[in-house]
Amino acid sequence: MKVLVTGGSSLMGTGLARDLAARGDEVRCFQRHRVEALDDVAGVEQRLGDLTQPDDLDAAVAGCDAVVHLAAKVGIVGTRDEFVAVNVTGTRNLLDAARRAGIRRFVHVSSPSVAHDGSPIIGGLADTPKTSHPGAWYPETKAISENLALDANDAEMAVVVVRPHLVWGPGDTQLVGRIVERARAGRLALVGGGRALVDTTYIDNARSALCAALDAVEPGAVCAGRAYVIANGEPRPVRELVGGICRAAGAPFEPREVPLAAARAAGSLIERLWPRVRSGEEPPLTRFLADQLGTAHWFDPRPARDDLGWVPTVSIDDGLAELASWFEQQTRHGS
Repeated sequence: MKVLVTGGSSLMGTGLARDLAARGDEVRCFQRHRVEALDDVAGVEQRLGDLTQPDDLDAAVAGCDAVVHLAAKVGIVGTRDEFVAVNVTGTRNLLDAARRAGIRRFVHVSSPSVAHDGSPIIGGLADTPKTSHPGAWYPETKAISENLALDANDAEMAVVVVRPHLVWGPGDTQLVGRIVERARAGRLALVGGGRALVDTTYIDNARSALCAALDAVEPGAVCAGRAYVIANGEPRPVRELVGGICRAAGAPFEPREVPLAAARAAGSLIERLWPRVRSGEEPPLTRFLADQLGTAHWFDPRPARDDLGWVPTVSIDDGLAELASWFEQQTRHGS
């Protein structure tokens, strides 16, 4: 199978390209910047381009059998128009290009945040995306793009949506990187004391889930036209997870506790003031982030198991051990 992977320069995209090539697939990565780590990987081709340019996408999908759409504008910084251009218009352009090219399998990578409204999620399923997340442009535009992807599913092109939940692992600059940076700077805080029960996804498990979805989705398959939340299936208190990451990195774990109500109020204030004083930088807190950190959210693993034939193979404890080994190697090499 020849697979187009968008967002190949991301940690997930680079690893997925390697995994697919290792099992014998041909892989074409589509991103804005070349990745040196992929230059010498047999079976992987890199093509540079922009999701907002239909001509770039027509060239990218040419000759491919399947698409895994990872590319997205993430984070908090940016205007709504910037998020719409990449996450909504870019997804629409890619779906159109895939259909013109006769693509039969399309895996759209989304996020559980598209369905989170601040309420606790206990053993939840992949609920309907909420297209109104005031001030939180990432989940809002990802919700819109997910709906576009699901609406594109038909007898000619099968589409499945995969929502990996809080992905972390060696090399992660988002979740792991920010936790470690704040811990070392003495600025680590836990909303609600970190007592909320959440599930996460070790990066190797997230990649294997995408491979499973790619293999399972085809016109008429039970997973076609559906969304699935992917996670380790090991809900733990936020405090325990953050503490484990800090210990793996050799960073101090001395967090201060912030009540959820106070975090929500502070997040709302920061959302309004931050763009005026620190434009272009990620704010330390938003209302949406406070809800994510301070409320329970874990999911039922059975749909992905039953429909995609996927189960995680790396436990959280084993993942933390691998993370510790990675940090040790970084220290030895002076990185």
